[in-house]
Amino acid sequence: MSSPIVTTLRSAGCVFAEDEAHLLVTTAATPVDLAAMLARRVAGEPLEQVLGWAEFRGLRIAVDPGVFVPRRRTEFLAHQAAELARPGAVVVDLCCGSGAVGAAVSAAVRGVDLHSVDIDPAAVACARRNVRGAVYVGDLYEPLPSSLRGRVDVLVANAPYVPTEAIVLMPPEARIHEPRHALDGGVDGLAIQRRVSAAATRWLAPGGHLLIETSEHQAPSTADAFLRDGLTPRVVDCEDVGATVVIGTK
Repeated sequence: MSSPIVTTLRSAGCVFAEDEAHLLVTTAATPVDLAAMLARRVAGEPLEQVLGWAEFRGLRIAVDPGVFVPRRRTEFLAHQAAELARPGAVVVDLCCGSGAVGAAVSAAVRGVDLHSVDIDPAAVACARRNVRGAVYVGDLYEPLPSSLRGRVDVLVANAPYVPTEAIVLMPPEARIHEPRHALDGGVDGLAIQRRVSAAATRWLAPGGHLLIETSEHQAPSTADAFLRDGLTPRVVDCEDVGATVVIGTK
């Protein structure tokens, strides 16, 4: 490993400088590319955007500059969705971002009929490279074909859940380089989750499931919203990655 690169990354505050240096060196096509990528990383751009990809449940997910980076904790959401999706299931991934969750479910479960949605055209462009299935630009359920109403077996959403006032406390690489709409969940962080929950029963098949990633302290409120909207909720956690998912069954 080139020690000047490691030193430069460490000086910029990169905790895993050796690992990042290895990824930059092995991804860059030329020394000129490497220098440009190193400069972007030192300037604070997320590593995944610099590399052009993120690892997610063993998959390489394309991530362009300015697109929300899939988090390692969200692998737990994808795992829970895959556990509930039977072969051939209709799966809808709302707030799909780069499409990481849908891609992981498709890789784990044979023949799922995947439909992904995001409001950000840049994210949709990534998702169309990452998933096998239809990807739509629009606000939550709005762009989905009406033929899916009442037929969705697994509805998954990694909706933004950071309270508006807490955005300023996020690391600069997220706060500056990821779209605000992918982070900001409103005053209490649950505004988008409530919208997803409110319409879920119109789209879910009997016995279908809604899964939403949230935080441990927000989970009771998310579960209450599910219950009000006609879903039977349960909360599952993974301490290893600090992940919490609320699952509602119709």
